[in-house]
Amino acid sequence: MLTLEDRITDHLRSADYTTWRSKVLGVNGCAKPIRLAGAHQLQDAATGRVLHHIGGEIFVPCGNRRATVCPTCSDRYAADAFHLIRAGLIGGTKGVPETVTARPRAFLTLTAPSFGPVHTRRLTARGRIVPCGCGEHHREADPRIGTPIDPDSYDYTGSVLWQAHAGVLWQRFVMRLRRELAKQAGIPNRVFADVARVSYGKVAEYQRRGLIHFHAVVRLDGPEGATAPAPPWATSELLEQALYAAAAAVEVETFRPDGEILTLRWGAQVDVRRIQPCTVEDFEDADGQISEPRLAAYIAKYATKGTGKTEAADTPIRSELDIAHLKVSEHHRRIIQTCWDLGGLEPYEELNLRRWAHMLGFRGHFLTKSRRYSTTFTTIRGDRRAYRLAETLDRLGLEPDSVLVVNDWRFQGAGYRDDAERELAAGIAQRIRDDRKAKYDKENQQ
Repeated sequence: MLTLEDRITDHLRSADYTTWRSKVLGVNGCAKPIRLAGAHQLQDAATGRVLHHIGGEIFVPCGNRRATVCPTCSDRYAADAFHLIRAGLIGGTKGVPETVTARPRAFLTLTAPSFGPVHTRRLTARGRIVPCGCGEHHREADPRIGTPIDPDSYDYTGSVLWQAHAGVLWQRFVMRLRRELAKQAGIPNRVFADVARVSYGKVAEYQRRGLIHFHAVVRLDGPEGATAPAPPWATSELLEQALYAAAAAVEVETFRPDGEILTLRWGAQVDVRRIQPCTVEDFEDADGQISEPRLAAYIAKYATKGTGKTEAADTPIRSELDIAHLKVSEHHRRIIQTCWDLGGLEPYEELNLRRWAHMLGFRGHFLTKSRRYSTTFTTIRGDRRAYRLAETLDRLGLEPDSVLVVNDWRFQGAGYRDDAERELAAGIAQRIRDDRKAKYDKENQQ
């Protein structure tokens, strides 16, 4: 029986290896590419004559945003997320004016409440480790950090229901924020939309305990959004006060399986930091001023971050029998089991918890934004496709208005055909990332 090394060697020596490698390079070493068969061609718009034709089987990136599933597509998603957030922070691109830097803006962090004491690792101002509630001094890599000190008394049901309603809690927070802004500005709530608009870009980040934080860039605009100046009464102080007030006031009511009312709120740790125009390269300078480019990169990083688990739980769970075999911590396993158990109860049917059990009950998107904050993923990806098409037309000496693009592709499968191909593709992807990093480091040293 051939070993993996033997199969890799055979594949390297095969007659079609060069063709296969070019397909992998075309998707930058995507871990699970979509295989399509068919043709792409450019035709003369007037005569129908074929000017350019490519046929056969091609690879298309899988597009998965999680780094644990596909580092290549995760990098691309992070880059798109960076440009989306950065456009709303700095402006001067993608239809957002540079004047947004003069608007009241804040970096907001909303946390989940406590559902029971967990193992923690905190440091004093002098860098000394504060004893955990269990009495120990945990190392940074201690796998117990974030897990309950007493699992039997930890409120798993409450935590899952909070996670399932986190999206609703955010929606109500935004609504309450508008009312708080109107109240502090001294204007009727009904006319707020006529004079101002709350714009935001938000990302969800899993904590080690399995619950999410929301990090958001919140901006106060005129009624048309990014293109309109904020009203004269809009200040950073007013925005900051309204954010704290809205976070403290908003709540969502649900119920436990026994019928007891459960009121869901944000955690006590609410952090609001003003964003001022700055050119420092560090995330935060000595005065606590946040660097706009670094803040955009920070948010983009969390847009591709998973739950801290292995790839085993990055796909939906099809059967309760699968839960016992997941390569996750016992704490995360109990959260998943709680999702599965609650999902089987009729009162929680609309939450669809079994579908989202692998996400620990979180049912929302990881990166969302208000309509007028900045550009969209669709626009960014459309611009990229248009750029590539323009490159092809320029290389062929063709004018965009004179050609028709005809695509005819059929799905053939997903992923590589065997372990040898997967190993070779992973090596190609790693070399691409290493080369990109080396180029970036060289450019920043000059």
